Amino acid sequence: MSAPPKGAIPSPNIWHHTATYELENRAADPDGRLWSAMSARADWSGRTVLDLGCGTGFHLPRFAERAARVVGVEPHPALVRLADRRLRSRGVANAEVLQGTAQEIPLPDASVDVVQARWAYFFGRGCEPGLAELDRVVRRGGVALVIDNDGSRSTFGGWFRRGYPHLDPPEETERFWSLRGWTLDRVDMGWRFGSRADLEAVVRIEFTREVADQVLREHDGLEVDYAVNLWSRIF
Repeated sequence: MSAPPKGAIPSPNIWHHTATYELENRAADPDGRLWSAMSARADWSGRTVLDLGCGTGFHLPRFAERAARVVGVEPHPALVRLADRRLRSRGVANAEVLQGTAQEIPLPDASVDVVQARWAYFFGRGCEPGLAELDRVVRRGGVALVIDNDGSRSTFGGWFRRGYPHLDPPEETERFWSLRGWTLDRVDMGWRFGSRADLEAVVRIEFTREVADQVLREHDGLEVDYAVNLWSRIF
């Protein structure tokens, strides 16, 4: 089995719990609020889209409905194969998946119009090499969209702060992006699961056993108030 390329940053959830992460992708943004916010910032109709850190390619078919060409880039070889299988099984002819990292995107200069990085690599301080690559591959007038958790609010934001107290505080991360010319949209995305078992399984791949046990004892139902940050920049 081939290994992830040098510089790949392991994902604690999708790399090791692929099937459960599929449940998470299906539960996220049930009313399309995040997709609406993304569409308001970038029009990918007839353009070339890069999904950076595409995982199993969950979002590639949706981009391909409007884009001229879609490229998924993912460091983990097993996920690359799953993403390619997803495209082939759905007959998506205008999309492909390449193995690579955010620090070394396997695409030519000025070859991309719209970039999505959803919970992948670009978490603020430390992602400067990837930002330099975006400067290289995005055409002038193109747009990059970075989605990350908003730890300053929402039920999930509280869980996130509890589970990852070592991360930079939200205000520091916001300062990082703002100083580099990125625009912030705060989106109340939400989680909505089909069963309590699915919700519990997803919570357990996102947090330690101790934190997961705590938040599950406190939370009833199948929905979670979940806020995200959508950062965008025109190049």
